[in-house]
Amino acid sequence: MKKYLAKRLVMMFFLLLGMTFIVFASLYFAPGDPAEIAAGPSATVEEVELMRQYLGLDRPFLVQYGTYLWNLAHGDLGTSLITRQPILEELAVRLPNTLNLATAAMLMACIIGIPLGIIAAIYKDSWIDNLLTTLSLGGISIPNFWLGSILIIYFCVQLGWFPTGGMDSFFWTAKGFRQAFLPALSLGMQVASSFTRIGRSSMLDVLQSDYIRTARSKGLSGGKIVWLHALRNALIPIVTQMGTSFGGLLGGSIVTEQVFAVNGIGTYLINAINQRNYYAVQSTVLVIAFLFVVVNLIVDLLYVVIDPRIKYE
Repeated sequence: MKKYLAKRLVMMFFLLLGMTFIVFASLYFAPGDPAEIAAGPSATVEEVELMRQYLGLDRPFLVQYGTYLWNLAHGDLGTSLITRQPILEELAVRLPNTLNLATAAMLMACIIGIPLGIIAAIYKDSWIDNLLTTLSLGGISIPNFWLGSILIIYFCVQLGWFPTGGMDSFFWTAKGFRQAFLPALSLGMQVASSFTRIGRSSMLDVLQSDYIRTARSKGLSGGKIVWLHALRNALIPIVTQMGTSFGGLLGGSIVTEQVFAVNGIGTYLINAINQRNYYAVQSTVLVIAFLFVVVNLIVDLLYVVIDPRIKYE
């Protein structure tokens, strides 16, 4: 396990290093001049040139990239061109809101999607199976921004059960639950639907295994067979999907945060793009990529917990 973990950490390092180069190069060759944005709209040509020298934008590409890596290694993500504040501090304020929303959406997806997938597999080819399969297909097809708007109109405006936006508390508190419920439902519905379909397929494969037939021949009840013998093996594809889905939740939160007025890194990224705040865009994308890689590493390590037969060399 230690050898595998060390190997994965080395791979993570080179993957993130490649991400830094791609993001840096994309913004370097993007249209627009960060020096003009930093100097302000009323700056003269001389002031813009002085700002370009101050920011180091007059240096060759590889020199700028090397300076960026050096600063990154020392925990410096740069300074916002708009607010002139350290980007690390601005992200530290917003990142908990995004993680709070993504985690709540993932939990809701698991609570809804996994049981429905198991139920659909147990009642294969029945009207229950057909209904759940149809609903899951519809859930995957519905855009989260449209669903979020409908939820706001009905549950917030008409019924007044939930606030229309904002998030400043964790979802496990009473206040945070009311704030996070609709955004998490909107963001997690597609993931829950995919869990239902994957869970159904995985459970059907497991229920047809030889050891399940052996358990049935011994007279075990259907509930014990499903929950004690089949569920653990059926969870492996779902756990795999969790890793990729969490990255999708971070990406999907960009739109959901706009709909529900959540001050997260998604909103921060959109504002940075609109303002051409290149350094903020660069750092935010890198943080999202880092979270995605870390979550996938955790998912791979969870395989050993779910199925002890899996060994990493």
